[in-house]
Amino acid sequence: MLLSICLISLNMPTTNNLSYLCAFKVMKYENEISKRRTFAIISHPDAGKTTLTEKFLLFGGAIQTAGAVKSNKIKKHATSDFMEIERQRGISVATSVMTFEYKGVLINLLDTPGHKDFAEDTYRTLTAVDSVVLVIDGVKGVEEQTRKLMEVCRMRDTPVIVFVNKLDRDGKDPFDLLDEIEKELKILLHPLSWPINMGKDFKGVYSLYDKSLLLFNANQKATAEDSVQIDNLDDPILNNLVGEKDADQLRSDSELIEGVYGDFDNEAYLTGVKAPVFFGSAINNFGVKELLDTFIRISPEPRSRETTARHVDVQEDKFSGFIFKIHANLDPKHRDRIAFLRVCSGKFERNKYFHHVRLDKDVRFSNPYSFLARDKDVIESAYPGDVVGLFDTGNFKIGDTLTEGEEFYFTGIPSFSPEIFKEVINKDPMKTKQLEKGLNQLTDEGVAQLFTQHNGNRKIIGCVGDLQFEVIQYRLLQEYGASVQFNSLPFYKACWLTAEDKSKLEDFTRFKTSNTVIDKDGHVVYLAQSDWFLNTEIANNPGITFHFSSEIHK
Repeated sequence: MLLSICLISLNMPTTNNLSYLCAFKVMKYENEISKRRTFAIISHPDAGKTTLTEKFLLFGGAIQTAGAVKSNKIKKHATSDFMEIERQRGISVATSVMTFEYKGVLINLLDTPGHKDFAEDTYRTLTAVDSVVLVIDGVKGVEEQTRKLMEVCRMRDTPVIVFVNKLDRDGKDPFDLLDEIEKELKILLHPLSWPINMGKDFKGVYSLYDKSLLLFNANQKATAEDSVQIDNLDDPILNNLVGEKDADQLRSDSELIEGVYGDFDNEAYLTGVKAPVFFGSAINNFGVKELLDTFIRISPEPRSRETTARHVDVQEDKFSGFIFKIHANLDPKHRDRIAFLRVCSGKFERNKYFHHVRLDKDVRFSNPYSFLARDKDVIESAYPGDVVGLFDTGNFKIGDTLTEGEEFYFTGIPSFSPEIFKEVINKDPMKTKQLEKGLNQLTDEGVAQLFTQHNGNRKIIGCVGDLQFEVIQYRLLQEYGASVQFNSLPFYKACWLTAEDKSKLEDFTRFKTSNTVIDKDGHVVYLAQSDWFLNTEIANNPGITFHFSSEIHK
């Protein structure tokens, strides 16, 4: 196509040459955007999220063998769980980014922490994706963390696809499960596949979307060859494949589903109103391909985004993007620090200078990466929807924006109040510098918040859950050689303080030295001991505003 355009342009005036080249450039740019999908997989712990991630990678040819996560013990390490503590505990505690191609579509998949103690990392990850796949355990149904994750999705009207996992185990009746999901997660559902029995009697899944039957055999992997095209459920071949009783039940269920749900409304899915539902067994690689095939057909392309200055259209040719995650020591052998950039508009190019808005300086990157978990490949360019890893020497914080010169920040990346606070006690004074570096780098990643008191001599860590302290303690020792212990503090909430009259804020901090700290960005924060203390201070200080979350850039 490019050759024919060039040949035509030889016989045309220069102006036409330029217009043809511009048109070709625009068309190429639009094609690059249209073939990209960026999504996250979210779930309650142990629902099978990491296993589903690996099956996607298998179908995309990104890996050849998958790990198995059973009873919180990983025999073959899951590809997306790259930290040593994750391998020991059998859980994901950091967001992994994986890029692979499937049927001509470039997929950026973000595997998020399932554990509730790392909800804030998951929340920030959801700001960088255009849709999510929510994994539900077919045995346990909707769980606590699932509800919280859906609340985050609803805040942004994120399109959601539900994958009901573990059909090879005896679980809840599919209709009862759909009712439970709709009621608990407050979202309308539309099944696009339907199971034939469950547990030991599980025979397969019928695709209501493609009118095909996928037969289950626990001893073989599900591939395209296992799929049988059935244009009409009245076809006698169905009786031969699954038995007359189950065939009749499938016909009855299918008729009921059609009557209740009608035709699938893709627009309702794209606006976050309705969630398509698929059934399968990730550990057996069953129903995963059908989910992936449908996903690349119905899921949203990269979307436009809001900033502090204006609406940034995804089709704009000027580059812009934001940092949504920072990870230190991705490779323990090299003390590297990687900032994860979501491209929002324009074209990111290697070795090109871009404007770092917060630092007000131009920066360029000679080795930008795409990722398959810990494996990195240097890339020359990236387009909207892509996630790029940037080698960072300490220039980036979460929420930082890169542009081609404009001054704005992408909005909606808040930092919430921690729920548990502990003082950091240095057990080895000889490693004070290593401790300082470790605390700064690890809290830059966003898994915890660092506060200082008494001119920086007292360090306080705030987290959502206890597991984060365990991870920080482990990584400080393993990656920085710093040994610490954590002493609990009697605080229950952090509030960021602002005041039009700066003297009132100064008076408050002077009289409340034991309860006020400074965060990493230099903001004054009040640590409340209880709800009563907090309400009392709010009532006694009308000139001061107490904020329960902090936008990264105010």
